[in-house]
Amino acid sequence: MTIEIDTGSGFCFGVTRAIGKAEEELQQGQPLYCLGDIVHNGREVERLGNLGLVTIDHDAFSRLHNANVLLRAHGEPPATYRQAEANHIHLIDATCPVVLHLQERIKREYDNDPDHRKQIVIFGKPGHAEVLGLVGQTDGTAIVIETPEEAEQLDFNRDIALYSQTTKSLEGFRQIVEYIRSHIAPSATFTFADTICRQVANRMPHIREFAARHDVILFVCGHKSSNGRVLFNECRSVNPHSYMIDSPTEIQPSFFDGATKDFSIGICGATSTPKWLMEQCRDHVSSLLPDFQQ
Repeated sequence: MTIEIDTGSGFCFGVTRAIGKAEEELQQGQPLYCLGDIVHNGREVERLGNLGLVTIDHDAFSRLHNANVLLRAHGEPPATYRQAEANHIHLIDATCPVVLHLQERIKREYDNDPDHRKQIVIFGKPGHAEVLGLVGQTDGTAIVIETPEEAEQLDFNRDIALYSQTTKSLEGFRQIVEYIRSHIAPSATFTFADTICRQVANRMPHIREFAARHDVILFVCGHKSSNGRVLFNECRSVNPHSYMIDSPTEIQPSFFDGATKDFSIGICGATSTPKWLMEQCRDHVSSLLPDFQQ
């Protein structure tokens, strides 16, 4: 039996950068807060918590003064920066450069339309941290949709500018584009910008190929990860024996019913999944199936 960890899985650049900044700051020995989970993986949040990183929400942030606060890769709306300035909070800004560039584009779109006749639409998950930061660039006026059906709420007699959360699927974005394009009035304009992160998008064909060549797939992912759900669905589309887990304790022996010495198990994960956690899952599988090891 073989167990393979996907070399293409694990933290993306933005997450690696944010965690690196957190570890660097924690080495200074000063209290460090993080506004929201630094990554949508409870095990990694717990690891950094043990090093001293304190996760807070926006309510607690508003009551802080003269503190050091890390902004995670997802980004924040302008209101967060104004609050930090008012409360004399030192920000360690780890916003992903890809997200930051998208925020700037949306803000320019909004500011260049002072009468706000244009509808700024974001293909994204409502309430997602990145999406909240994007909507904040428009003073809360951007419309967030996740399916073509939700696009029905748009006014197709008015101009529309469409953007995407960086971790959404290319196929989903294309479906939204086609729906709006087929409904927009001749008198209105429709522009769209494919702002999906290619480091994330390029993982989809790779992870489908990885999932197809194994008998069972263990997809290691925090339950809060939006990107994780997208990638897991890609695995399951080519391999029905794919299981989403967030830790070794969720691995069930029944996942491997019918295993033989030729059995092949693949372990992969999201852009928020640490390599050390996938390695722990590999070791746990080995302990469950000692008789089949090569």
